Amino acid sequence: MTYQDNSEVFNLALPTNSKDPAPIFFDSPHSGTDYPADFDYVVPVLDLRTAEDAFIDDLYSEVPNLGAILIDANFPRIFLDTNRSDLDFSHDHLEDTHDGILEPSQKVDMGKGLIWTRVINNSEIYDRKITAAELIHRVESYWKPYHTAIETTFMDLHAKHGYAYHVNCHSMPKVSTIHDPEGPMIRADFVLGDRDGTTCEPGFTHAARDHLVAQGFSVEINFPYKGAELVRRYSDPSNHLHSLQIEINRSLYMDEKAIEKRADYEAFKPAITNLAATLIDYAKARNS
Repeated sequence: MTYQDNSEVFNLALPTNSKDPAPIFFDSPHSGTDYPADFDYVVPVLDLRTAEDAFIDDLYSEVPNLGAILIDANFPRIFLDTNRSDLDFSHDHLEDTHDGILEPSQKVDMGKGLIWTRVINNSEIYDRKITAAELIHRVESYWKPYHTAIETTFMDLHAKHGYAYHVNCHSMPKVSTIHDPEGPMIRADFVLGDRDGTTCEPGFTHAARDHLVAQGFSVEINFPYKGAELVRRYSDPSNHLHSLQIEINRSLYMDEKAIEKRADYEAFKPAITNLAATLIDYAKARNS
């Protein structure tokens, strides 16, 4: 398993005690905190940081010690969102002409497309439009290397084992707002997304749910999050490529306003390590 040096874009941690990774890997695409010098934002940094899946990379940091691969982005989601299609932007949001094809989703209208244009409180991130050169640079320098790492890891594990599992790791605010599709509500402790059963076999989703429920957590499946580009793009259950998105309620481990760990953060972290261990054991048992 060989990758170009993209340490500025992402970290890739191989198993610490084995040269033979389990047939499963985890990725955290939105926990990056290295804000590029050319970001050129005009809102307070704390407003930008509300888009981060803060500390998710740390919550899953024991994954390599459990025998699986962990990938996490270094750059922030609000600069370039790898969980969107690389075409998910609008010509209307560009300052100049872009000759390439763009396919904006509803997320672009919300300011949350490939390149975010608004923060959670609906403030404009820029005092100008994005240039075509900026869009191309961010896709080429950030989106493509990260996706290449995901696809390469997935396909390498599949080639070795005949199947592979992928866990896409995220966090979510405790309470949704009027701007969210589901409207204002208190969210479950965990939301599992398999795009209505199309990105992984039911047993994998149920293994995660059953483990969490047994630990006393509340769990929803595909509501309000079904999974986005990173579980959609490379999964193919019919060919034994399984992807599951996991959203953790931020109130379980952090102060959402201050973006700081709660006092009992270290007491909560083993719950995620144990969840990861359960999913790794599930993947290993597939070949037993």
